[in-house]
Amino acid sequence: MVQLNVLSGKKAGCQTVARHFPFHIGRAPGNELQLDDAGVWDRHLTLEFHREGGFTLVTASNALASVNSQPVQTTVLRNGDLITIGSVQLQFWLGATRQRGLRAGEFFVWTMVVAVTFAQFALIYWLIR
Repeated sequence: MVQLNVLSGKKAGCQTVARHFPFHIGRAPGNELQLDDAGVWDRHLTLEFHREGGFTLVTASNALASVNSQPVQTTVLRNGDLITIGSVQLQFWLGATRQRGLRAGEFFVWTMVVAVTFAQFALIYWLIR
């Protein structure tokens, strides 16, 4: 899960979570993150996920974007990178992961402990008789 923190612009202070990729950012209504600020194109950039390379930022042709104040067309993103598109600055952040519930596993373990304990008592009773 990726979290994008909007640091400047009209949506400053907002956080957006990207769960599905490709994730589109731009001015048009069909984008997952819609930014209506100066210098932002209809479909300004796309975040992609590749198992081998991680998260990649790809700008639209001729669109201007910078990551950590370096102009880019395509780059691999790292946790904490600052992305600037037009007058908007975003921070790329890896969001907190959700831990699966442990109830089923705990129930299974405790059931096995009780079953082994009863089996031991039954074996001791059978051996004493």
